[in-house]
Amino acid sequence: MTEHHDDFAFEPVRGLPQLLPKGERMLWQGAPRWQDLAVHAFHARKVIWYFAGLTLLAGALRLAEGESMAMAIRPFQWLMPMGLVASALLCGLAFLSARTSVYTITSKRVVMRIGMALPVTINLPFGQIDGASLRVFSNGSGDIPLRVASKERVAYLMLWPHARPFKFAHPQPCLRCVPRADDVASLLAAALAGTATVPMHVEAAPVRAAKTSQPVAA
Repeated sequence: MTEHHDDFAFEPVRGLPQLLPKGERMLWQGAPRWQDLAVHAFHARKVIWYFAGLTLLAGALRLAEGESMAMAIRPFQWLMPMGLVASALLCGLAFLSARTSVYTITSKRVVMRIGMALPVTINLPFGQIDGASLRVFSNGSGDIPLRVASKERVAYLMLWPHARPFKFAHPQPCLRCVPRADDVASLLAAALAGTATVPMHVEAAPVRAAKTSQPVAA
């Protein structure tokens, strides 16, 4: 189910460890959108808010103790730069993670080539997938977690950040932050049902105003 690769240059097809067998066709291939990965997987935006909250709290405490405004704003001079540096590092990790990740849906399986330091290929034949769900973000990108058979359990740490959050006991491989998630989910549902016979050609997916979560296929 899992294979290791030392260099992407040796891939006969981008994102795949070997050429597809006769009779198997690639239906879709994509990767996470790094900006969304930074927000939803690496929580870079939450880090900024955290440091901003610390800054305001430190300033308010100094004012409450009777210190001057000049003293009260001093935490801003070192806390916020720390927050910006931390957030920038997380964005860099998200960029590298997205750049080294390739998701592939064929007529018979889902393949995930992931890993920044140690590339790993997760091979999920449709027979090992019990179902999938969809979570769409406001810009149209989204997550597609895959429920795999219990006997095919994949370690959460090996999958992260390409795993459904907080599913530690039964990790679910997840196509994270893929653009046009509605279209990808529809294609996957058709492929799981055995009706996807041609590569996908789609228009831009409609943008939703709020996050949603819904089943794709079982």
